[in-house]
Amino acid sequence: TMAECERGEHDKCPKSEAAQASAQRAFRAAAVCLLTSTFLLTILGANAQQYPARPIRIVTSEPGSGTDLVARLVAQGLTERLGRQVIVENRGGMLSGEVVLKAAPDGHTLLVSGTSLWLAPFLRDSATYDPVRDFSPVTLAASAPSVLAVHPSLPAESVRDLVALAKSRPGELNYSSGSTGAPTHLSAELFKSMAGVDIVRITYKGTGPAINALVAGQVQIMFVTTSTAAPHVRAGRLKALAVTTAQPSALAPGLPTVAASGLPGYEATALFALFAPAKTPASLVKLLNREIAQVLGSPPVRERLFNAGTEAIGSSPQELAATMRSDMAKWGKLIRAAGLRGQ
Repeated sequence: TMAECERGEHDKCPKSEAAQASAQRAFRAAAVCLLTSTFLLTILGANAQQYPARPIRIVTSEPGSGTDLVARLVAQGLTERLGRQVIVENRGGMLSGEVVLKAAPDGHTLLVSGTSLWLAPFLRDSATYDPVRDFSPVTLAASAPSVLAVHPSLPAESVRDLVALAKSRPGELNYSSGSTGAPTHLSAELFKSMAGVDIVRITYKGTGPAINALVAGQVQIMFVTTSTAAPHVRAGRLKALAVTTAQPSALAPGLPTVAASGLPGYEATALFALFAPAKTPASLVKLLNREIAQVLGSPPVRERLFNAGTEAIGSSPQELAATMRSDMAKWGKLIRAAGLRGQ
């Protein structure tokens, strides 16, 4: 009866047209939401499955450099993990950054660069990119400390001895370095600034000629990577006084730090980092960060890097961004004070 229907005592009662229409609208809305969600999930899943859709290229500096080694180890590891060929493309100077700057932000073009990438605007009027604006940080891949090495004829057995000697002979001691802004250069300039000494820079075309000049006694001082200095130190052709890390390094066993040898706060290490073009989707950056961290964390890769005087890191994108900001503040101040811009 109608009374029973009004009391809701069974489910076969007739409904009003308004109630029926309302129910139909609710059903249609739910169906549209379900179809839309399914469509979006399908598209997102397809995109994830499509990456990488073609070979990936990692652009870096000249062959044989520290950045080239990092790039090739990462490329080999990513090829195995992603199932697509990862190719290393060598470009000189700032050109590698410019190539990646113009690439599509789709994860198929990456950059491996050293500290020079984010210091270029401080050093060169010709810098064409903004390291913060134009690149997406992926990971801080590795670091390579240097040792403060001197020619055996120099009467200095410690950093304190060297500082005292340099102060007693202002402008008479020379240090060798590679290009402007290279670790061999900036490490020495930081030493000069913090120690308050006047030592003269002699520039060479690369680390090889620079260390050859030190071994030959043409210069007296050089900040050089641990792997390059080690054979000369073992042979007695050079004396290693200290390592440039903040803490003692396994790459330079037995050596004190420059900081603990009379220059508190001194630290200078070469850094190697991976970037993607600006506006690369956060999901791709996260994927690349995860995969590259796995590569860098593998024992064979860590061993290869260690044997080359480099320690694997594998940071988050945020940690790399913070390192860049800190480095730019520290070295930018030194570069301006020393008048190095434009050289």
